[in-house]
Amino acid sequence: MTETNTHSARPPRIDEAAPRFAARSTAGPITLSAFRGRWLVFFSHPADFTPVCTSEFIALARATPEFEKLDCALLGLSVDSLYSHIAWLRDIETRFGVKVTFPLVEDSAMVIAQAYGMIDGTAQSSATVRATYVIDPDGIVRAIVWYPMNVGRSVNELLRLVAALQTAEREDASTPEGWRPGEALLEQVPLANEDDGALREGEAWYYREKRA
Repeated sequence: MTETNTHSARPPRIDEAAPRFAARSTAGPITLSAFRGRWLVFFSHPADFTPVCTSEFIALARATPEFEKLDCALLGLSVDSLYSHIAWLRDIETRFGVKVTFPLVEDSAMVIAQAYGMIDGTAQSSATVRATYVIDPDGIVRAIVWYPMNVGRSVNELLRLVAALQTAEREDASTPEGWRPGEALLEQVPLANEDDGALREGEAWYYREKRA
């Protein structure tokens, strides 16, 4: 049985609380609150036993140690049954030699998907679902990424996104385009004017790298 708090009339937005839920998964009964205290990449996929989704699960399974280094858990969801989930993950391990260790949630009634806006509240299928939510240790949605049904997600980009969110928060800074761990950060709030004495020669007042 799947349970959610569906008091909100619309799906969560960035910096809002992620809807709570309790559901069955390939790892047994699971709740969103079980992930409090660490980061979480919560993602949906259109269906089990489909080519793009299989490629994503293989890549995510192989990258699980990299997410663990970021203290970030993975949690998948689709509207397929728990029995379908189990059969699919076993087949992936048999055919591709890759064991998926993160849980996959059953959402046959589409309750969780609708609460998160992964599908429209009146939808009768999950054909367009391929959404990703990055949720912080306090249960707050920090990023939302959507892909169409026929385009697979970039696991490397998800790793980069989590690292960027964590670093920006820890350093009270912003990350520039394509930022990678170890690269320069940006001041989070622009200066009021270009006459500020803290500016280095040739530095734009609206674009400043964060000093160590």
